Amino acid sequence: MAMAAGLDGASMSLNWVIPFAGLLLSIALFPIFAPHFWHGNFGKVAAFWGALFVLPFAMYAGLGATTGVIAHAILEEYIPFILILFALYTVSGGILVWGNLHGSPKLNTGILALGTVLASLMGTTGAAMLLIRPILKANDNRAHNVHVVVFFIFLVANVGGGLTPLGDPPLFLGFLKGVDFMWTVEHMAGPVLLMSALLLAMFYAIDSYYFNKEGVLPKDKTPDSELKIYGKRNFFLLGAIIALVVMSGIWKPGVSFEVLGSHLQLQNLVRDFGLLVIGLISLKITPAQVRAGNDFNWGPILEVAKLFAGIFIAMAPAIAILRAGTDGAMGGLVALVSNPDGTPHDAMYFWMTGILSAFLDNAPTYLVFFNLAHGDAAHMMGPYASTLLAISCGAVFMGAMSYIGNAPNFMVKAVAEDRGIKMPSFFGYMAWSICLLLPVCVVMTLVFFHY
Repeated sequence: MAMAAGLDGASMSLNWVIPFAGLLLSIALFPIFAPHFWHGNFGKVAAFWGALFVLPFAMYAGLGATTGVIAHAILEEYIPFILILFALYTVSGGILVWGNLHGSPKLNTGILALGTVLASLMGTTGAAMLLIRPILKANDNRAHNVHVVVFFIFLVANVGGGLTPLGDPPLFLGFLKGVDFMWTVEHMAGPVLLMSALLLAMFYAIDSYYFNKEGVLPKDKTPDSELKIYGKRNFFLLGAIIALVVMSGIWKPGVSFEVLGSHLQLQNLVRDFGLLVIGLISLKITPAQVRAGNDFNWGPILEVAKLFAGIFIAMAPAIAILRAGTDGAMGGLVALVSNPDGTPHDAMYFWMTGILSAFLDNAPTYLVFFNLAHGDAAHMMGPYASTLLAISCGAVFMGAMSYIGNAPNFMVKAVAEDRGIKMPSFFGYMAWSICLLLPVCVVMTLVFFHY
């Protein structure tokens, strides 16, 4: 993606990745060592690291090339990214599940299973924002509930989105590149089912342990009551969002507009404008008391918007270097995904796509390895079908490895913290994912990618 903006990854050294690494470390360390500074200035910190790439690059490559890089990152990547998040966040925030249930292991596992299914139908962001508040409310009288949010991120914000191109951004990019909708459904069904079953079983065991050991708090903040759903009109708007996303992948009018070197296709412009309108309609038609019942505020989406603006700009050199393949500074890593005879090594594609997805955002990482393997959708669905499956699973599943691997991760974290949950730090969360998620990924390798 960055190559299209004029970045020659083959000629760039790893020094250009320093601002991106600095931004990642800031996200990891500032909340631990300077939380008050971070919460008031995270947008400025992201802007600082973005500028630390942009200004030297302007002196190195010139103003024109720099403008092209920024325009590509903002117009073709960031704006579509943030608009679909805005629409899903706004619409799902207008659906209020009122009442409360008892946060038992069976109920929690059931909600996670429901969210896992919904994630492929309405996107990981939509499903996560719809269910995170009800599951937090159901467990607000539990002495230990952080693990509930961690597994929620694993399953609802990531793994559950692996069944359809609507579910997770990497698969949507594959859809736009020509991967058939039903190819994804058919081939991802087995991995998603096994991954979900293993994680749900693991969660039930852990949640039962804490429930039996600690029980519940003496006073329930939100006593059990009958569930009611308000803001039902927003379900129609969710359907409209899905229709717009599908339309942008099917309708190909062949019309595009060039803006500062970026090519904006008509179908994408229609989709993005429609998403903005849907979000505004939701704000207009949803009663204020419904959003108040959800404690709806713009904090989580603003945090994602500010941080990912910096991430999309600062990570451009890293993506370009990877796109250069064996000619780039990361050629050694790229070479790992091929067998001696040049054929793809599926297990390494799974792990390399997955590990880099944890830190580079899983959508552009998917596209890098999709193009690296072959790039032609028909060939990828044919002779390289197992490789495409490995890339898809790596991007979707291991996007859950860190808070920045997939945008809903950060949004769920922000909502949980807004509700008073003391979420793990960047590295603390990765300790959870390394201990719980990685072993399941090893099982996936042995079952699906061992050849």
